[in-house]
Amino acid sequence: MGAIGDNYPSAVLREAVDAISSLPGVGSRSALRLALHLLKQPKENIHHFAEAVNALADDVHYCRECNMIADGELCGICADGSRDHHLICVVESVRDVMSIEATGQYKGVYHVLGGIISPIDGVAPSDLSIAALVERLQRMEGPVEVILALSGDVEGETTSFYIYRQIEGLAAKVTTLARGLGFGDDLEYADAITLGRSIVNRQLFKV
Repeated sequence: MGAIGDNYPSAVLREAVDAISSLPGVGSRSALRLALHLLKQPKENIHHFAEAVNALADDVHYCRECNMIADGELCGICADGSRDHHLICVVESVRDVMSIEATGQYKGVYHVLGGIISPIDGVAPSDLSIAALVERLQRMEGPVEVILALSGDVEGETTSFYIYRQIEGLAAKVTTLARGLGFGDDLEYADAITLGRSIVNRQLFKV
C-alpha cells in the first residue's frame, strides 16, 4: 500500500481502501481518507452509497440506438420525439454528450463511439461502435447530417477520416465543429457558450 504500509487495524478497512484506490486518480492516501470519511457517516448513508454503485453494474444499460448510458433500451434523447433524429453528432464518450447537452444549443441526437482509434493504445476501429453507426445510417430514410465532434489531435483526425470513408454516400452532409473552439476531448472542459458556438458554426468536413 505504498507509504501507508500494512498498519491497518482492520482487514475490512484494508479491503475498502484497496477498492477505492482502484479508481483512476485516487491514490492509497486519498482512498484511506475517503474510507475513514465513510465510516463517520450514518450506516444508511453508506448502504445507499454502496447500492448506488451496485446499480451501475446491474441496472445501467447502453442505448441500442446511440450507445449512450440509459435506464432502458433507449436513452432519453433517442426516445424524445422532439429531437431532430436526422442530425447525428458523433462523439467519443458519454461525457461529451453531457457537455454538449449543457450548452442547450443542440437539438439532434448522438452516436457514442466509446473511444477513438489509437494503435498505440491497441484501439482498433472494430473496438468502437463505428459499424453500428453505419448500420444506423443504412436504416434511415431521408437526408441525414452527421457531425464529427472528435478531437483535433492525430487520433481524433484519424478516427474522423475513417468514419467519413465508412459513411460517405450514406449521409447527405458530414460536418465538424468549428476549428479553434472547444471540441473532441476538450468538450468536457469547454465553457457552454464556446461549445455552443462551435456547434452552431460547424463546418463541412474536409478530407
